[in-house]
Amino acid sequence: LSSQQRSPLLEVKGNIELKRALAKAPSRLPLPGSRLKRGPDQMEEDLEPEKKRTRGLGTKVATSRPRATALTTVPQTQGQTAVPKVPRKTGPPCSTAIATVLKNQKPGPAVPAQKPGTTAAPPVVGRKKPSKRPAWDLKGQLCDLNAELKCCRERTQMLDQENQQLRNQLREAQQQATALGTERRTLEEELARVRAQAEQGQQELGNLSTLVIELEERLGTQEGLVQELQKEQLELQEERRGLAAQLEEQERRLQASEAALSGSQAEVASLRQEAAAQADLLANREERLHGLEMERRRLHNQLQELKGNVRVFCRVRPVLPGESTPPPGFLLFPSGPSGPSDPPTRLSLSRSDERRGTLSGAPAAPTRHDFSFDRVFPPGSGQDEVFEEISMLVQSALDGYPVCIFAYGQTGSGKTFTMEGGPGGDPQVEGLIPRALRHLFSVAQELSGQGWTYSFVASYVEIYNETVRDLLATGTRKGHGGECEIRRAGPGSEELTVTNARYVPVSCEREVEALLHLARQNRAVARTAQNERSSRSHSVFQLQISGEHAGRGLQCAAPLSLVDLAGSERLDPGLALGPGERERLRETQAINSSLSTLGLVIMALSNKESHVPYRNSKLTYLLQNSLGGSAKMLMFVNISPLEENVSESLNSLRFASKVRSLPVPSLSDLLGIIAFSTP
Repeated sequence: LSSQQRSPLLEVKGNIELKRALAKAPSRLPLPGSRLKRGPDQMEEDLEPEKKRTRGLGTKVATSRPRATALTTVPQTQGQTAVPKVPRKTGPPCSTAIATVLKNQKPGPAVPAQKPGTTAAPPVVGRKKPSKRPAWDLKGQLCDLNAELKCCRERTQMLDQENQQLRNQLREAQQQATALGTERRTLEEELARVRAQAEQGQQELGNLSTLVIELEERLGTQEGLVQELQKEQLELQEERRGLAAQLEEQERRLQASEAALSGSQAEVASLRQEAAAQADLLANREERLHGLEMERRRLHNQLQELKGNVRVFCRVRPVLPGESTPPPGFLLFPSGPSGPSDPPTRLSLSRSDERRGTLSGAPAAPTRHDFSFDRVFPPGSGQDEVFEEISMLVQSALDGYPVCIFAYGQTGSGKTFTMEGGPGGDPQVEGLIPRALRHLFSVAQELSGQGWTYSFVASYVEIYNETVRDLLATGTRKGHGGECEIRRAGPGSEELTVTNARYVPVSCEREVEALLHLARQNRAVARTAQNERSSRSHSVFQLQISGEHAGRGLQCAAPLSLVDLAGSERLDPGLALGPGERERLRETQAINSSLSTLGLVIMALSNKESHVPYRNSKLTYLLQNSLGGSAKMLMFVNISPLEENVSESLNSLRFASKVRSLPVPSLSDLLGIIAFSTP
């Protein structure tokens, strides 16, 4: 605010302080403020009774002084009432601040207010006080009081004028404060608007700064990109120059190539003629190779039949840990005609009979039994050596000739080990089944180069008490053997199938191993006197082999049957004590009956009898197509090396010798066998 605007406020403040000083000044008026308005005559009338009382009672004069003293407070009351209260108005903040300043102003010394342009009057307090009158001089006292009253009236009039001036000044100050408050609100609104504009401008400035930064970044990126493009342009120009040079070089080379092409075309023509000649030669060689393959199959079949369509091998298992070692000379393997280098084909077994004796009482000499077979495998022979001997026979199945291999012998002689192998998956102890299929898969892969394609379908069943069971059954069909029956594949068909049995296509060794593992879990076994876990059924693994040469329209099909026969022991030594004696008896009777039927069928086939009793047993009926005609049959007779099993070993060897002694087909019959047919 300017000095002209602040001066009225300071003037009002000074007047208020002067008013307070005058109001606090002492007064000698003896009467209340209501009597001050009366005239001197009335005051004298009021004092008459007082004079009378003073004359009558001299002791009461002293009491009038205190009354006069008490009246000294009247001017203070008059000073206070002389300034009327101005009602407070709710105005702007500026008027409120001025009122607060005036209220909190402490009263200063009593200075009489003076009008502007006038000299200050001498203070009343500085006047010379009248001398003290005696108490009985009432008239003098009255004169003094009148003089003092006159002074008070003048002072009151002066204060009223000052009060009026202060009110005018206050009114002007309030108006000025109102105007200032209005101006303040206007300025505040303007300030708020300016601040909003400033904030908006600041925000826009921030946005513009961000935009500038982004544009600078983009500018930097664009500059970098421009530099890269310029660099790339330089590289492309350099590359274009290089390509132009290469193009010129290629054009020169193209011209040279065109010149060489004309010369090569003649050479190509001659090469095409040579290729045609080579194709004709290749076709002739393929024809010759096919003829040689067919001749190989024919000669291979003749060789196998010259060896015998029915062959018998004997295998002696080794002594197992915990078994007693047989005495020396119990089993002998005489050498062949060419000496020890020839594979053994004979077996000599000695048997001592304690019931026989000489006249002198000495025990009789042991009886020796000699047997001759197509091949004899001593206890030290491994699985690979056994399979090597029959691998050519397995090859005949791939050539289209039915092949059947039996494992015959008493319980615990090693039949299952020979056919399936030992536990643990050791390749050294794999049996004939996994080895035969590995051999077939390998040879089929080789023949695929000559145009042959083969497919293999496997099945695995067991015959238990003349009931056929599927060893590959899973889930709810597991163990329900009564559902399987042997039937013809169709009307007029010679192929036999087992109803409700699984026929699984196989193409690798892993699939065959899974089937063998499943079959071991499902096969019927029992405890006997010879073996803790004896197979009480005939297991038949059949592989249907189908081959086709699409280029020549040739087809061949044959089954490969690998049979693990049940234990062939007699009832008494093979019977287990306990509540299952009747069941073991029925099992043994069914096993011996089927084995006897197998011997009769082999004998009838060898003698070319008109009736072959295939249907007398489920085993021979299932193997009907693998036994007759051009089929090849091999029997492994497995025996135990223990002296305590000599009786069962002799029975097995005698049965095998009877099978081997059957007549062999003549050479003219062999030459008439044709294994392949055109569709």
